[in-house]
Amino acid sequence: MASKGREGEHPSVTLFRQYLRIRTVQPEPDYGAAVAFLEERARQLGLGCQKVEVVPGHVVTVLTWPGTNPTLSSILLNSHTDVVPVFKEHWSHDPFEGFKDADGLASPTDAFTVFYSERSPWWLRVTSTGKPGHGSRFIEDTAAEKLHKVINSILAFREKEKQRLQSNQLKPGAVTSVNLTMLEGGVAYNVVPATMSACFDFRVAPDVDLKAFEEQLQSWCQAAGEGVTFEFVQKWMETQVTSTDDSDPWWAAFSGVFKDMKLALELEICPASTDARYIRAAGVPALGFSPMNHTPVLLHDHDERLHEAVFLRGVDIYTQLLSALASVPALPSES
Repeated sequence: MASKGREGEHPSVTLFRQYLRIRTVQPEPDYGAAVAFLEERARQLGLGCQKVEVVPGHVVTVLTWPGTNPTLSSILLNSHTDVVPVFKEHWSHDPFEGFKDADGLASPTDAFTVFYSERSPWWLRVTSTGKPGHGSRFIEDTAAEKLHKVINSILAFREKEKQRLQSNQLKPGAVTSVNLTMLEGGVAYNVVPATMSACFDFRVAPDVDLKAFEEQLQSWCQAAGEGVTFEFVQKWMETQVTSTDDSDPWWAAFSGVFKDMKLALELEICPASTDARYIRAAGVPALGFSPMNHTPVLLHDHDERLHEAVFLRGVDIYTQLLSALASVPALPSES
């Protein structure tokens, strides 16, 4: 194992490891410590720092670096500070230790992924009502029977999309995914319930006609029988796609950096949901990018890690990116 000391370590790595040690894990993240860390970076760099408490206990920290022409629009680098719950017993080291070892990483591609759009999260609860009764009888028209039909219809759609993904060698974001995530209902082993429900997590691809897709959901419920309805817990309708056309000045600046550095880019639709969808919905182009190649995809997984060399290369890439994006000439709308 490599030494955990700081002797000979790149200062960017040391700083990053300090940041990783802040326990911003849900459901009770230490946002205060993360904000204080960012404030200190702003102080050291001489940057403006503004804290906006969106709701009690949840602060958005904005560090501002004025350009040579502050009248132009800003470039926003957006990131979150919290992390999902971890299961320490499944990690080789304490996930908040910021441990560094001597192992390298492997990846099937040298390319860097950039997300220009994302799937729309649709979370819905299907509720089925039917005839109740004693568990010893063959009761007709039960809530469970009708809910079973809806589940079968949705899971058949899931299999169809899965096959389309595999047979056409598409990226996950190009198809619509769905998972049955919760089943609710019942009062006792020997009682047939009057109501049962199932919860689904849909991630709808950006090329899907959302109105038609909602009508499809409705038809599956209607086909199951009377008393089957659904309600949305989350329903994102503001699907936007950021331009990746060479004529777009922002994309030309972004992609030009990778051409100059002789690095490959892979364009993808993000299969999950990020804050970028709110930015795009506000009419602002947004790209999802982390400069991590040669790295296994371990999002929310145990032993999530990043090779030191990949991290430092990412710092170099961002240095070039920021310079290029900040040098885009004023657009007609900014004149």
